[in-house]
Amino acid sequence: MGNYIRFDWMIKRLLRNKSNHVVLEGFLSVLINRQIKIAQILESEGNQDDDQQKFNRVDLLVEDDKKEKFLIEVQNDHEIDFFHRMAFGAAKIIADYMAIGEPYKSLPKVYSVNIVYFSLGQGKGYAYHGTTVFKNMFNEEDELRLTPAQRSKFGVDEVRGIFPEYYILRVNKFDDEIRQPLQEWISFLKTGEIPDAFTAQGLKEAREILRVDSLSEEDRKVYKRYLQGVSLALSLDDSSRYEGYCDGHLDGLAEGRAEGVKQNSIETARRMKSDGLPLDVIAKYTQLPLSEIEKL
Repeated sequence: MGNYIRFDWMIKRLLRNKSNHVVLEGFLSVLINRQIKIAQILESEGNQDDDQQKFNRVDLLVEDDKKEKFLIEVQNDHEIDFFHRMAFGAAKIIADYMAIGEPYKSLPKVYSVNIVYFSLGQGKGYAYHGTTVFKNMFNEEDELRLTPAQRSKFGVDEVRGIFPEYYILRVNKFDDEIRQPLQEWISFLKTGEIPDAFTAQGLKEAREILRVDSLSEEDRKVYKRYLQGVSLALSLDDSSRYEGYCDGHLDGLAEGRAEGVKQNSIETARRMKSDGLPLDVIAKYTQLPLSEIEKL
């Protein structure tokens, strides 16, 4: 299982303890490049303590001491419309927290932080930051900016400070070259290890808080089961299931690929069943009918 608990499982199970906020505060501070202090954990799907928790996705909504909102998502398997969900998630937070009759200047600042373990989009890098800017359509050197009065009234220096900002860390694309604190964090997210040489904010505390051997026996069993689910989600992303989807227009190959996917699903279901995972969870990840799984 490795020496340290996965970051997404920490979000699921350990962040309800306020003393553990220091780890997430460290990560956000390094990512945003300013000191973040968590005021509260807000209700979101990732906070739900449900036996049928998803293995492929974890989300957490955090508010800092400036009332800014941070939506942190960890996605393990491929979702072709993930960009759309990022946009929806940020918009929903704004809509949910704007009370009827509130002036627009009360609009909450939202940061969408996305940690993905698959190749989201096309690009050469592993860490991306997206903001909103308005460029002159007839002069690209000209950018629409806030007036001094707007900067004073809204408490921000740039237009981008009003709109949601997006961060994407494509963890599996990390090249293992470490030159700055954020790369230490990405290395941890990729490998699950925290070398003694790492000094990025939050990682010192993570060495103690996220130790697998500090878990209770019950939590260790739950964590092991969670890792099995994550491993399955990641393996499915690499399997012919997604290849078949992308190349489905090639009819000559699609039929044979579909049969291969079916056999792969059956073998996966057999292993999951032998590991004691619930039948409905097996059905969800293999797309096999319950009646067929029961016969395995």
